[in-house]
Amino acid sequence: MNAPAALSLEDTAKLTFRITALSVATASILTAAKLLGWLAGGSVALLASLADSALDVFAALATFVAVRIAAAPPDAEHRFGHGKAEAFSSLLQAGLVFASAALVGQTAIMRLWKPKPVGEEGWALAVMVLSLVLTSALLFAQTRILARARSVAVSGDRAHYAADLVTNVAALAGIGVARLTGDPRWDAGAGLLVAIALLWGAVQVFREAGDHLMDRELGDEERRKIVACVLEDSRLRNVHELRTYASGPRIHIQMHVDLDPDQTLEAAHIIVDAAEARLMAAFPTADVIIHPDPEGRAEPHGPFGAEGVRS
Repeated sequence: MNAPAALSLEDTAKLTFRITALSVATASILTAAKLLGWLAGGSVALLASLADSALDVFAALATFVAVRIAAAPPDAEHRFGHGKAEAFSSLLQAGLVFASAALVGQTAIMRLWKPKPVGEEGWALAVMVLSLVLTSALLFAQTRILARARSVAVSGDRAHYAADLVTNVAALAGIGVARLTGDPRWDAGAGLLVAIALLWGAVQVFREAGDHLMDRELGDEERRKIVACVLEDSRLRNVHELRTYASGPRIHIQMHVDLDPDQTLEAAHIIVDAAEARLMAAFPTADVIIHPDPEGRAEPHGPFGAEGVRS
């Protein structure tokens, strides 16, 4: 099965705009449904899920705005673009999840200490089933988008909703067992598990956003693809000092290449331009800078060695 074609910045923006709008709509619907269910029954597990969904609305709105800022073209004050806006959105998401986990954990521990019967479990169960269906559908859509488009904000949003799916299952199980056994501590215990899952999800989002802000290198597979793409031209002898990083939907690629030292500057320029064009075709959202070196006559430029050498 062939891999999907790489998307341009414009196509990436369209997809991320749609999926973030869907995320806002999903979070809003679930928050309203869970609020009604909690008011009817007072389930701690449902309260936990309600608190998370309410924060989801703010997080989804932040992501909705962030992907639009990140898609804006570079300007005089931001010549590398605005892609880091997505990472800030992810950090906001993680902070909201931490706050949600603290609230849920506190309530769950209090209910474990002083159990309180859950009323109208049927409403709570129906709301949790609805939550499972909508969350699963959104996760499926986000996964398909991320298979084609690069977005740390959407990736963070997906991680958040993946944690939500786990918490919804735990809440559903806790409410169901509490109803069957008549023991409300099962409901409170499910709420505590939800809080732990939320904390774990927040840590993962923090980590990915931190990598983005710290300009972590692209993965090994993408770096190998970059080197192979450049070395398609036999006149390019060596790729070294390769540096890459992602910034929202954009990626930045810099490298040095070895060329025949006796050729003219114009000939070297044509060869390098062609290599940049190949990279742009393989990575349409890339900003590429290639520095040519005269083979065997250039002194070392930095701490990184050869990435690819033509025999």
